[in-house]
Amino acid sequence: MTLIACLHSAESNIALFDAACPPGARLVHVARPDLLAAAEAAGGLTPPIRDATRDALFALACEADVEVVLLTCSTLGPSVEGIASPIPCLRVDAALAQAATRDGGRVAVLCTVATTLAPTEALFATAAAKTGATLEVSLVAGAWNARKAGDLATYHGLIAAAAEAAYAAGATEVALAQASMAPAAALCRGRVPLTSPAIGLAAAMAAA
Repeated sequence: MTLIACLHSAESNIALFDAACPPGARLVHVARPDLLAAAEAAGGLTPPIRDATRDALFALACEADVEVVLLTCSTLGPSVEGIASPIPCLRVDAALAQAATRDGGRVAVLCTVATTLAPTEALFATAAAKTGATLEVSLVAGAWNARKAGDLATYHGLIAAAAEAAYAAGATEVALAQASMAPAAALCRGRVPLTSPAIGLAAAMAAA
């Protein structure tokens, strides 16, 4: 049984990852919504927030029996780069970027938090450069305000509509960049966009 430690920036993401947990894996969770709140207030991932995120990741990496650490927040994702950890520390959206761009083509990447746009675009651009995929990274208007108001039905509905529109506009693949967006995939009619929980956990299993 592979023990994967997940660092979340939202308590609600714990259930999403538990539901996506693959056979042979066991998950432990730590939620740090304060880190995302700080990044939103600062307008992005600042060095102090990056350091605090790395400290949280390192603490999980040092827990007994943990074999891999998975950072599930896209805004905080770049914090894994260069971390001195005794075990693999992965960002959940790295595997998503690879999956979305694997076959080249035109890839639409949807976000709902403004602070996620820059790190997401950088991550997907690196993956796309290897396959010749073209990217369009965009924000789903109004979605994050709905989530902050507790209106998850509207949050997921807006995301699903944006994904359907992206496919209709010619995207060969659509990726929902943030883990919290994953439930919207089930609302899509026609093609289903890629989401990060299952893809990220599979990558964690492979890295353990």
